Amino acid sequence: MVSLLITLSAIIVFFLLHKFRFFLSKKTILPLPPGPRGLPIIGNLHQLDTSNLPDHLWRLSKRYGPLMSLRLGRTQTLVVSSAEMAKQILKTHDLVFCTRPVLTGQQKFSYNNKDIALSPYNEHWRQMRKICILHLFSSKQVNSFRSVREHEAFDMIDTIKSRTVTKRVVVDLSEVMMIVTSNVISRVAFGKRPYVYDDEGQKEVKTFHKLLLDSQASFVNFYYRDYFPLMGWLDKLNGTIGRLEKNFNHLDEFYQELIDEHLNRNRPNKMQDDMVDILLRLKQDSDSNIDLTFDHIKAVLMNILFGGTDTSAATVVWAMTLLIQNPESLKKVQQEARNVIGNKGKVQEDDLQNLNYLKAVIKETFRLYPTVPLLLPHESRDRCILGGYEIPKGTLVYVNEWALGRDPKCWENPEEFKPERFMGSSIDYKGTDFEFIPFGSGRRGCPGMSLGVATVELTLSNLVYAFDWELPDGEKDIDTLATLGIVSHKKNPLRLVAKVYDYGLQELMT
Repeated sequence: MVSLLITLSAIIVFFLLHKFRFFLSKKTILPLPPGPRGLPIIGNLHQLDTSNLPDHLWRLSKRYGPLMSLRLGRTQTLVVSSAEMAKQILKTHDLVFCTRPVLTGQQKFSYNNKDIALSPYNEHWRQMRKICILHLFSSKQVNSFRSVREHEAFDMIDTIKSRTVTKRVVVDLSEVMMIVTSNVISRVAFGKRPYVYDDEGQKEVKTFHKLLLDSQASFVNFYYRDYFPLMGWLDKLNGTIGRLEKNFNHLDEFYQELIDEHLNRNRPNKMQDDMVDILLRLKQDSDSNIDLTFDHIKAVLMNILFGGTDTSAATVVWAMTLLIQNPESLKKVQQEARNVIGNKGKVQEDDLQNLNYLKAVIKETFRLYPTVPLLLPHESRDRCILGGYEIPKGTLVYVNEWALGRDPKCWENPEEFKPERFMGSSIDYKGTDFEFIPFGSGRRGCPGMSLGVATVELTLSNLVYAFDWELPDGEKDIDTLATLGIVSHKKNPLRLVAKVYDYGLQELMT
C-alpha cells in the first residue's frame, strides 16, 4: 500500500513537473512576425498580387511592419522591408541567413545549384565565389576589358548618329541597350560579338532577349512541388515543367556551343582570354581545390548572362525613362557631360570620375527602380530572434529593395526623382548602407557589381553627351510598367527621338 502511494505520488509529481516545464517552454517561444491571415493549406498564396509583387509586398508591410510573415503553402516566408531589419539579416546575422533555398526553377537553371548566385552556403559555394573574386571579376580583370566597353559604347553612338544625320528617327533604346550589353558580356565572357545594328542583328537580339525573358519567367515561376510536395504532378499537367525544360535546353545548347568553340585549338580571332577560357583553364588545373565540371562552367555562364546582360540594359533604360520624365535633370546631366568632355566627341572611362551628377542619376535610378527589386531569396540555416520575433530554421527570406528605396524614414520625398540627394552624400550601393543595397550585401552580395556599373556609366554618359532626347511626335508621357521576372525591365520599349548635339556650333556660340 505504501509503495503504491509512493508510485502514484511520483507519477503525479512527474506529471506536474512535465506540465510546468511545458508551460515555461511555451512562454519562452516567441511569436512569428505579424502578417496577413491566410487560409488552411494554401496560406497566403491567394493574396499575392504578382503583377507588381515588390510594390504589393511593400504596401502590405506598411500595415504589418518591416518584418512580415507569409505562409506560401508549407513554406514559412519572411519579407524584410526596412534598412534596420535588412542590416540584421545581411550583416548581424549574415551567417544564419547566407544560404539559398532549393527551388525548382533556380535549381534547374543552375545545374542543380552548381553556380555562385544560387548555390547553398557550403564549401562548394566558398570555392566558386573565390574563383569569381580572384579570376573573373577582380579589378584587374574588369579593367582589362575597358577597350571592349568603350568600343561597344562608341559603336552604339556612331550607329545612332548615322541614322539621324538626314532625318528625324525614333530610336528604340530598349533594343539598342540589349545589343550593347549583350555584346559587352558576350565579348568579355564568351569571346565573341554576336549582334550588329542592322535589321538581321536586331531580329537576332529580339529573339535572344525573348529567350532571356522567358527563361527568367520560368526561373521564378510558381511550381506546386516547391510549396505542396505531394502535388508536384500538377506542374507537368499545367505545362510549367515543359516550358522550364524547353527554355533550359535552349540555353544549355548555347552554353555547349560556346564551350565547344573554346575547346577548338584553331579558334579564330582570339584577342585575349575571356571568362570561358579562364574557367576551362581552371578546370584543367590539377592544383585547383575544386573539381570543375562542364556543368559548373555552364552554371557560372548562366549567372554572368542573367546578371550582366539584363541588369545593365534595364538600368540604362530606366535611367533614360526617368530623365525624360524630369527634363531639368536631363539638362543638368547633359550640361555636366558636355562641360567636362568638351568637343572630344566621346566619353571615355577616364572621364567618368569627373561626372558626379551622372553618378548621382545612376544611384537615384537604382533607388527607384532596382533591377532585382526583391534581391535573390535567402534561407535561414538556424532559428533566429529578430526584433522580438522568432524566425524558424528553413524560413524563406526576401529583402524587398523596392521598399527600402521608398522608405520615408530613410529618404525625403522618396517617390520623387531627385539625383541631388546623392550629391555630397556618402551613401553608396556597395553594401554597407542598408537603405540602399541594389547589389545585395554580405556574403551573398553581387561579385559582378564593378563590371555592371562600369558598363552602365559609360553607355549612359555617352547617350546624354552625344544627343538631345525627346518623346516622339504626339506622345506627351511615358509609362513605367515593369515586366515580371527576377530582373525588372521596362515592359513597353523606350522609344525616343535623338537629335545629334553639335559641338562645333556650341563652341561658336560660346
